[in-house]
Amino acid sequence: MNTVAVRSLCEFSARAGSLSQGYTPSPTSAQGIAGHKKVQARRPAPYQAEYLLTGECLGMSLRGRADGYVSHEDAGAASPRLALLEEIKTHRADSSRIRASQRQLHWAQLKVYGALLCQRDALSEVRLRLVYYNIDNDQETPLEECWSGADLTAFLCQLCQRYQDWHQQEQQHRKKRDQALMTLAFPFAKFRPYQRELSEAVYKAISRGHSLQLEAPTGIGKTLGVAYPALMAMPRYQLDRLFLLSARTTGRQLMLDSLSQLKGAAQAPIPVRILELTARDKACVHPHLACDGESCPLAEGFFDRLAPAREAAANHYWLDQGAINHIAAQHQLCPYYLAQEMARWCDVVVGDVNHYFDQQALLFGLSQQNNWHSVPLIDEAHNLIERARAMYSATLNQAHFKAARRAAPGELKKVFTQLERAWTRLLTTHGTSGQLDTVPSALNGALQRLITELLDYVSTTSATSDHAQLHSLLFDAMAFLKLAEQFGEHSLCTLAITERTLGKKVRRCASLAIQNLIPADFLAPRFKHAHAAILFSATLSPARYYHDLLGLPETTCGQVIASPFSARQLNVKLTRLSTRLNDRVASLSVISQRLSQQYQQQPGNYLVYVSSFAYLQQLHDYLHHHATYLPCIAQTPGMNEAERLAFIEQFRRQQGLVGLAVLGGAFGEGIDLPGEQLIGVFIATLGLPPFDDYHRQLAQRLQARFTDGYAYTYLYPGLRKVVQAAGRLIRSPEDSGVIELLDARFAHPDIARLLPNWWPAPTLIQPS
Repeated sequence: MNTVAVRSLCEFSARAGSLSQGYTPSPTSAQGIAGHKKVQARRPAPYQAEYLLTGECLGMSLRGRADGYVSHEDAGAASPRLALLEEIKTHRADSSRIRASQRQLHWAQLKVYGALLCQRDALSEVRLRLVYYNIDNDQETPLEECWSGADLTAFLCQLCQRYQDWHQQEQQHRKKRDQALMTLAFPFAKFRPYQRELSEAVYKAISRGHSLQLEAPTGIGKTLGVAYPALMAMPRYQLDRLFLLSARTTGRQLMLDSLSQLKGAAQAPIPVRILELTARDKACVHPHLACDGESCPLAEGFFDRLAPAREAAANHYWLDQGAINHIAAQHQLCPYYLAQEMARWCDVVVGDVNHYFDQQALLFGLSQQNNWHSVPLIDEAHNLIERARAMYSATLNQAHFKAARRAAPGELKKVFTQLERAWTRLLTTHGTSGQLDTVPSALNGALQRLITELLDYVSTTSATSDHAQLHSLLFDAMAFLKLAEQFGEHSLCTLAITERTLGKKVRRCASLAIQNLIPADFLAPRFKHAHAAILFSATLSPARYYHDLLGLPETTCGQVIASPFSARQLNVKLTRLSTRLNDRVASLSVISQRLSQQYQQQPGNYLVYVSSFAYLQQLHDYLHHHATYLPCIAQTPGMNEAERLAFIEQFRRQQGLVGLAVLGGAFGEGIDLPGEQLIGVFIATLGLPPFDDYHRQLAQRLQARFTDGYAYTYLYPGLRKVVQAAGRLIRSPEDSGVIELLDARFAHPDIARLLPNWWPAPTLIQPS
């Protein structure tokens, strides 16, 4: 008999009505736990915290933990002397902001606990206390009711009746899924070279419950080679969910393509539900409307229309964005929130890394709530360090608040004025730009008041054109305050002050930033909760660097898959010149000369990578005047998705192009140009980050924590971008081409050892 979490039962059966905006500021997970413990510590003995309750109803096994319990024997002077169950909900701002639908759900959960207690102890009546605890002012708002055991049992039966058919369906689905996956076949007659070794490493790691850092060269079918053994492991090791996560949209499509190959190779349809999660702005049908039943027709009555849409989606199995949009349109529901709902019921979820790793991650929250045995499969995992740093960073810009103040409606003018005064106090206290030892508290009170006022305003007024700006400020303020409360050695607080002269007056404007330096402190609990995590990429060396900065468990395994490519496929050259900042102008003629010689020897498509857009423009201008016969196309700053696709499409349709791009940018990885589409790559930079204040501070923190600050800050991130860019060239055992490294520093042993070991020794070239 499968066990159902009490919270999951209530979220399925007790929700009704419309979607609400949901902009109430909420504590972080850590703050919520701390708040619970603080309230529980106040309760006198014999109060029992985190009290486990189990029971059965209509053939279902139920399990959950009430936050507090006092037995009827210990009820003391309570009249009548009834057992007490307590549920604590932490919150921020005024408790009146908690929506009626939320309160209904909270009471439902507590009433189920009451029913289980009455059932277990044969109680005729019980006291239920719902406590809202405001972590900002340490205030409790208790709501207490007495309920008869008969009424609570009837309520529980009502919820279970709604859930029963679905529960039985889910049990049958799980059985069919596992039977099908026991005989899952590889979709091709044979593995690619070394692909079997890759798949075996993944399967072994999952079987042992250990995470895996898997470095494997591009072109051997990593995504399929990882997904196949993970699916095979699901029935054998009782895995509940697989999360296929990528840091890039293109990576998500590769995952869907691989899963489609596996499903397509089966003789009969595989009963595995596969869901694609997308960002809200890409899924939203009415982006100008608020996510509220009073504003958006697709939010109005959402939960009342959800059941048939959920049933249709559950029977569809392949739920990419197009399928979700189609089902949502049929049932007049928001497609974004329909996909969020289906994340509870799908076996494989394909999404972005933030769906599991950011502060409010849906997939991590569901995994905790349901105690899932889940395995995140993280493609292009080398990107997770920078993505996670962004997830746990936040910036407040005074100019944005000033602009909002000028455009704000009358009822918000006062709170914006108070915030502006707080900015002034901050500037008075900290007169210059620089690093701060702690996050200054000068803004906190004004920010909290602004959050409260903005919440009241956006929830009581119709959506207007100013709402988007106000929502942006609201989210910025909430994110900043959350990170401020978690500030530690893993992050850096900086104040930047700019001055502008207007007539005889000097205007000062500030921005205050919390920048995460060591994401491991935030990510470690996510990895610890997973049954195992598989991180795979063509560049995960050195393994300790990624292990340390991502907070991977000590039991994590590391494996490097041999390359199927041979040195015969590649001609590596190393030109001795300097591409340092002060030498870039002088380097242009050498780069032009090397490009011209190679192009004349072997015309075809080439990519040239440089360190910045400024350097790229200098090189583009030089080639335009001194090598006019080279047909150059150049990456430009801020290219949208269509422009990026058009840039790459030229290489697929034409011959003889020289493309100029920035290393580490949109064309540094994630693009596939096999065969004659690309025959050479020139790299005129080591990719080292700038030696600015931020990176100096980063190096100091990483040196203190890991004793290798320079390599962790500069060398490893830079060379990772070089190897990724070079990896655009050889995509299969049939490809061949030339890589020219245009910087003398590539000859240094500490740098040369970080290049792929299957590359041949480079031919050294001394510029003429």
